[in-house]
Amino acid sequence: MGIIMLYKKKRRSKISMKKCNELFKRYDNNPILTAKDWPYTAHTVFNPAATIYNGKTLLLVRVEDKRGISHLTLASSEDGFTDWKIDSIPTLQPDPENYPEEVWGIEDPRITHLEEIGEWAITYTAYSQGGPLVSLATTTNFKEFNKLGPIMPPEDKDAALFPKRFRGKWLLLHRPTPAYSGTGAHIWLSYSPDLKYWGNHQILIKARRGGWWDANKIGLAPQPLETQEGWLLLYHGVKRTVNGAIYRLGLALLDLKDPEKVLNRSDEWIFGPTEEYEREGDVDDVVFPCGWIHDKATDQVRLYYGGADTCIAVATANLSELLDYIKQCPETEE
Repeated sequence: MGIIMLYKKKRRSKISMKKCNELFKRYDNNPILTAKDWPYTAHTVFNPAATIYNGKTLLLVRVEDKRGISHLTLASSEDGFTDWKIDSIPTLQPDPENYPEEVWGIEDPRITHLEEIGEWAITYTAYSQGGPLVSLATTTNFKEFNKLGPIMPPEDKDAALFPKRFRGKWLLLHRPTPAYSGTGAHIWLSYSPDLKYWGNHQILIKARRGGWWDANKIGLAPQPLETQEGWLLLYHGVKRTVNGAIYRLGLALLDLKDPEKVLNRSDEWIFGPTEEYEREGDVDDVVFPCGWIHDKATDQVRLYYGGADTCIAVATANLSELLDYIKQCPETEE
């Protein structure tokens, strides 16, 4: 009995030390939203986009119904942690009559404010009969939405826009998945003059190979965050194990004037599933953020993420600490 208790004590100590080394600190009252909080029947709620609108934190939440089809619903909060006000009906629904690529639902949005045109751009995954693809909608008030339709063909996901143009063109981060899995799934860049027609496609960050935490398959997490040091990216890596996949998070820093240049990339993951609500759910061992918000007054970054494809949680970090960390990391080649 004594040996068993000693083993358990050591094991708890290691887990605690690991948590202290993570750059993001979980909110004590996680998860902040579950299907039980929803004003209508839902199976799960997860993977929310995040932005500030009219002084409030706004989440555009992926809601999966009991058919297995997803739509998007708004939740808002004064402080970004508590007292969430949720739309009584779905905010943005699939419309397969007019947009046939949405026949099996819309998922995993990211929100970018395009100050130049005074609109918010919402990139999301439309699940078509040919596979998932990237679609785009814009809004000025989060009540009325202008769907632009697909901007990338299947199979493509994990997309977000930069908030400004570069050399006169809009820039999109996304993750196409090739039919031949041996080539890996990487983060790509594409350019557009009008948000509709996209070209100049190129790989930005490659998935590593071998036993790395981010080998073979990576993808963008939230929208890119502009800082004085460069564009801060948070991305997920998928580790395949005999017990299934594990989704963890790493950082990269891009040049402020030329985002095609990767300045730094973390070798280690900085956030991974450790809590019960992250390790057990519809899809075990998943932390999947689609939105973050930087409070310039406090330097705090709030990261909103789906836990195990079942609930929504939030974690916080100081932007200065994230930048200090990533600037010490090398630009890692494959």
